Amino acid sequence: MSVLHKIDCYLRATAMPRTKFGRLAVGDPRLVDDLRRGREPGARMVQRIETFLAQHDEASR
Repeated sequence: MSVLHKIDCYLRATAMPRTKFGRLAVGDPRLVDDLRRGREPGARMVQRIETFLAQHDEASR
């Protein structure tokens, strides 16, 4: 599953605005829009995003 797909699933499940997600996850409010336009995140960026998703998934349980 791609990181963008994981983000999209999270956004749907939480109703979080995409700009807020980018700002909270990596400090970049344009992150989701850039990924949708073809931006390829580096390994470090992917790790930061997946860490954010894992932490917030655990908190929602």
